[in-house]
Amino acid sequence: MEKNKTLLTSQGYQELKDELDHLINVKRPENIKAIKDARSLGDLSENADYDAARNEQAEIEGRIKQLEKLLENVEIIDSLKQDKGIVNIGNTVEIKYMDDSDDVEEYQIVGSQEADPFACKISNESPIAKALLNRKVGDIVDVESPNGVYQIEITSIK
Repeated sequence: MEKNKTLLTSQGYQELKDELDHLINVKRPENIKAIKDARSLGDLSENADYDAARNEQAEIEGRIKQLEKLLENVEIIDSLKQDKGIVNIGNTVEIKYMDDSDDVEEYQIVGSQEADPFACKISNESPIAKALLNRKVGDIVDVESPNGVYQIEITSIK
């Protein structure tokens, strides 16, 4: 794998493609109309609507370029080709913290571009994911965190 490749699940890839499509086919035309409407109001030097529309245009165009570059260098993780008994990117893993027998959590390991801790999607570059990758159910692993080392047990892989 090349270093500049971005790892994405097929779902993450589709979400980025949908976002790009929305920006190009919906947001960009809306923004162009907003700029045109603001220009028609006259003096641009003190036209807040025009300034806001131009700022939005810069954000839209920047995000479009970012997404296009990202999608050029993507590697889609095919979870169907992976060994189901070993933790890989794209898997959802249930873990149990060894210091608190009641604390069980479930995370999906994704590429860094898809990471969303609030949706329980963690980056493959995170301390927990690094400790889990290439392990199997029943393994107890050490996780190095800024607060010290702790242990977790893998209870299931989906």
